[in-house]
Amino acid sequence: MADNQDQTNTGEDINKQASRKSKAKTGFYYSFLTLVLLFCLIQIGFGAILNISKTISYRAKISTLTKIRDNAETQNQELKEDIKLFSSTSSLEGIARNNLKMAGEDEVLILINNTQNQNTNGKKKKNKNKRDKKI
Repeated sequence: MADNQDQTNTGEDINKQASRKSKAKTGFYYSFLTLVLLFCLIQIGFGAILNISKTISYRAKISTLTKIRDNAETQNQELKEDIKLFSSTSSLEGIARNNLKMAGEDEVLILINNTQNQNTNGKKKKNKNKRDKKI
C-alpha cells in the first residue's frame, strides 16, 4: 500500500509540475501576445496622428492655393479687359497723344517744358536744408 501511495504521490507531483509548466507557458504566451497587441496599438495611434497632421497641412495648402488661383483668375479677367480697351483705335490714339506726345495730321502739338522750374525749386530746398543744418 505504501508503494501505491508513493506512486499516487509521484503521479500527483508529476501532474502538478506539468500543470505548472503549462500554466507558465500559457502565461508567457499571454504576456507575449499582450506586448504584441500593445505595440500594434501604438503603431496605429502614431499612424492616426500622422495622418491627421498631414490632413491638416494639406487642407491649409489647398486653401492657400485656392486663394492664389482666385487672385490669378481675377487678374486674368482684368488683363483681358485691358487688352480689349487697348486694342481699340481710340484708346491707342489716346495713349499716343498722352504718353508719346504725338499729334494728328491736322493738329499742332505744343509742349511746355517745366523742368527748369522744378530744378530751381529743388535747388532752393536743398540750400534751405543746408542752412538749417548749419544753424
